[in-house]
Amino acid sequence: MAQGLIEVERKFIPGPGIEERLQELGGTLEHRITFRDTYYDTPELSLMRSNHWLRQREGSGWELKCPGASGISGPHTEYKELKSEPAVVAQLCEVLGAEGQGGGGVAAVLVPLGLQEVASFVTKRSSWKLVFSGVNEEESVLKVDLDTADFGYAVGEVEALVQEETEVPVALKKINTLSSMLGVPAQERAPGKLIVYLQHFRPQDYQRLLEVNSSTED
Repeated sequence: MAQGLIEVERKFIPGPGIEERLQELGGTLEHRITFRDTYYDTPELSLMRSNHWLRQREGSGWELKCPGASGISGPHTEYKELKSEPAVVAQLCEVLGAEGQGGGGVAAVLVPLGLQEVASFVTKRSSWKLVFSGVNEEESVLKVDLDTADFGYAVGEVEALVQEETEVPVALKKINTLSSMLGVPAQERAPGKLIVYLQHFRPQDYQRLLEVNSSTED
């Protein structure tokens, strides 16, 4: 697989006063933005059913999330993020068994690979940054995004980006500690925006994902 940053994240349902709590913990508001995400897959959801998530975000291009490899269980997810179009195309071709189709950008291979739009929605987001340090550990930055989708679903996410699989356990420990400080129940598993969108608007596709139990992405 092409290399990319490893995103370790945990989703939660934001309670009242969450932004005030972030400020109390020393968090700083980086920005408030609104954007549209459009997701693509085959009619059979070949990507999502193999835990790959192809997204085009308004203003920031394409991204493919691929499953991580740490094997640590819990109420979190781990993905490699591919953002360069050649890497995205190469991985798409590998997952879909279509080697030799790549030769242009992502948009150029959508039709040859049988990919079509399966969801599109607008999100209002506030992004927060916290410098988090533990005992005898280097400081690290955790990001907290608070999202509200245009179909009414609100979800939060605590995220760390690391370079190597060996860094995942420490990142996860800090994510879980911060989640606890934010009042998130220890085993809460909040679905991502995309999953809730499919549940509401494409229930047959939602059922397909439930069959393989990989419906964890946003």
